[in-house]
Amino acid sequence: MAIKAILFDFWGTLVENGARSPTRGTLMILRAPIEYTDFITRFEEVFFTQEFTSQEDAFKTVCEAFNVRPYPIVISKLIGLWNKNKLFAKAYPETVEVLQQLKDKGIKLAVVSNTHQGAVEEVLSKLDLAKYFDAVVLSYKHNALKQHGTLYDIALEQLGVSKDEALVVGDSVETDLEGAKTANIKGILIDRKGTREYPDKIATLSELDSKLG
Repeated sequence: MAIKAILFDFWGTLVENGARSPTRGTLMILRAPIEYTDFITRFEEVFFTQEFTSQEDAFKTVCEAFNVRPYPIVISKLIGLWNKNKLFAKAYPETVEVLQQLKDKGIKLAVVSNTHQGAVEEVLSKLDLAKYFDAVVLSYKHNALKQHGTLYDIALEQLGVSKDEALVVGDSVETDLEGAKTANIKGILIDRKGTREYPDKIATLSELDSKLG
C-alpha cells in the first residue's frame, strides 16, 4: 500500500541539537552514580512526560528523581544547557527541501517527539518549519514516551491514516524504531554517521524518496 503519511522524530532527525548530547550533559551536571543507559530511561520518564510550572520546577524534579540536591548552581547549569540546545538548534541541510517535496506529493507529515515542555514548538517556530506538519505529537503533552507506541497511535488518528499507510523515520533504534515496532508501523533508521545496524536505513533525508515505493 502506498505511503500516505510520514511520522518524523525531531531531534537528530530533522533538527540538530544546539548542545552536544544534552542528556549526557545533564548526567555530568548531576554527577549521579548511575550508568547512562539506566539514567536516560529514568530521565525521559521524569522530564519528558509531564508539564511543569517553570524550568526551575522541572529540574528540581529531575534532581529529586536521582537523589541529587537541587543546589541553585546545579539548576542554573541545567537550565543553561537545555536553553542552549533550543537556541542553537538548526535544521539539517536537506530538511526543508525534503519536507517541501513530500508536501508537494500530498504526503501528510507529523512530528512525534520525546521532548520537554515548549522546546519543539519554539524551534519549529524559529526555523519556520511548523507549516510543513499536519500534526505535532509531543511526549510531555500526552504523558507517554514514543517507545511505548501510544504517541504514534495518536499521530495516526490525528492524520486520519492507517498503520500500513504510514512510515516512521528516526535516528534512535531504542526509542523511534522500537516505538514504531510496538505500534506495528514500518520504521526507517536515519544513520548520518553510519554507526548503527538496522535492516532498513538511510544516511540522509534525501534518500527517503527511494523508500516510498
